[in-house]
Amino acid sequence: MKPAPFDYVAPTTVDEACKALDEAGGGATVLAGGQTLMPLLNLRMSQPFILVDINQIAELNGVSRISGGIRLGPSTRQSEAITSDILAQDLPVLVQAVKHVGHHQTRNRGTVGGSIALGEPAAELPATAVALGATIEVRSVRGSRQILAEEFYLGPYMTVLEPDELVTGITFPEWPKGHITVFNELAQRPGDFALVGMVGALVVESDKIVRAGLAWFGMGPTPMKMRAVEGMLIGKSLSEIDYQALAESAIADTAPFDDQHTSAEYRRTVGKRIFARTLRDALTTGEIA
Repeated sequence: MKPAPFDYVAPTTVDEACKALDEAGGGATVLAGGQTLMPLLNLRMSQPFILVDINQIAELNGVSRISGGIRLGPSTRQSEAITSDILAQDLPVLVQAVKHVGHHQTRNRGTVGGSIALGEPAAELPATAVALGATIEVRSVRGSRQILAEEFYLGPYMTVLEPDELVTGITFPEWPKGHITVFNELAQRPGDFALVGMVGALVVESDKIVRAGLAWFGMGPTPMKMRAVEGMLIGKSLSEIDYQALAESAIADTAPFDDQHTSAEYRRTVGKRIFARTLRDALTTGEIA
């Protein structure tokens, strides 16, 4: 099939892009990497009046250190994130997560911001943003706002982003050197969305966990922050951790579902096993940033 007819603009500044989105009155769609959008257009599951191509806006690209954290432009290609020295040094779990997004070919075009803005509940990057406490910057002709990733997602492919708003940056708070990365997922095939996945980071000082950021993906209608488990971990000595009890609490905070791939019960069962094993491995032999 071919897409339905649409107009096309390629602004070179954020202000121009916001103006185009505003003038479209809700009938515009943003084109960044296009790895999800192009199939939807061809199947006519998306029929915008106008396509706003943001690939010519230089300020939306790149990874940089800023005061208190790391900022990613939303148009940063996923393949660029994988090879970023800054992310490798400061946010290695983000690099680990990006390596599981789609396939090598799609990562060459797919963008970090596109994945985060899409809101697929089984995707790695939205969950990583939620786990690590990222802030999503959005702008429109009405102004700009900062949204915590945990508050950005409302349901499958549903976010608080308004039709006239554009994601202009994703800022991850600083995690100290020596933090421990946590990542694991189960998918039917490499490149598929996860059936069950978890991601996050931990900070250990003097044999005690002093900071924790963890989230599920594929375990509910949105990425799901493991708030109860984070609270249970902070202040715990490594020798005091009951991994099975934590796994039970972690699963209690989820809302898995039945779909064409597997059942909610399968997700709960596998999720508990993945959680206990992954957390134990991370705190004993896991990767340390």
